[in-house]
Amino acid sequence: MKKAVFFDIDGTLIDGAHGRPHMSLETRRAIQQLQQAGHYTFIATGRPYGFLDPELLDFGFDGFVLMNGALVLMGNEVIYEKALPAASVDCICTACEAAGVEYLLEGRHHVYLKPEFRLLNEFYRGFAIRRDWFVERFDRTAVTTYKLEFLSEDHRGLQRIYDHFRQEPGMAGAMNVMEAFRHTHFELYSGTDTKGTGICHALEHLGMSPAQSYAFGDGENDLEMMETVGTALVMGNAKETLKEKAAHVVPSVADDGVAYGIDNFVLGC
Repeated sequence: MKKAVFFDIDGTLIDGAHGRPHMSLETRRAIQQLQQAGHYTFIATGRPYGFLDPELLDFGFDGFVLMNGALVLMGNEVIYEKALPAASVDCICTACEAAGVEYLLEGRHHVYLKPEFRLLNEFYRGFAIRRDWFVERFDRTAVTTYKLEFLSEDHRGLQRIYDHFRQEPGMAGAMNVMEAFRHTHFELYSGTDTKGTGICHALEHLGMSPAQSYAFGDGENDLEMMETVGTALVMGNAKETLKEKAAHVVPSVADDGVAYGIDNFVLGC
């Protein structure tokens, strides 16, 4: 029976924050064995396409669930997409500029970031995100936006923007305190799309049932994914709230939990 396996990136395949910016040899070996056995492999991430490392793009994954499910790709084919309302994006950006809050727009392939937004440019350089897909000069009203990210030295102004716009109909958000950067960073995205809904679109496209699907993850935005797939494999470095959704808790990313899970619960079952 064919299987579809979905992988989160940060804290699952890699752990850049702790010096593991690339997939380990064991992780690569196990995923390649899945592919050689004829199973489907997908990335499922909150990241946009423009933040994907060439290692992931060139590895041979069958598809990508991006920006928390707002965009789903199968090869080069878009099988689902839902952009944010253009009027809402324009309103948010106008409010940000008035409050001194920097923003980044995430499109289908490119990301849009003004060069004068110093904090965000430093922020992404700190994560060693490649710049191939960054666009610096753009008309924001002409950009089809699926997700936004924000940063500011004015924490109160940032909080006001976040509190106001995450209450907009159809909008959701996540606030992240980035201690290493001494800043608070937040995201706004579709409130009706999740990694779980993205997986459903991928499975429907393949003509597969959720019972044939597996997912590896560690973060809060993996919750809906774990509730959707037939077998939820949660990393040992995940929070307890996510582990409660697990069919199996595998070792941490540092201990090649993905390889362990594939060997024992995907290929080994």
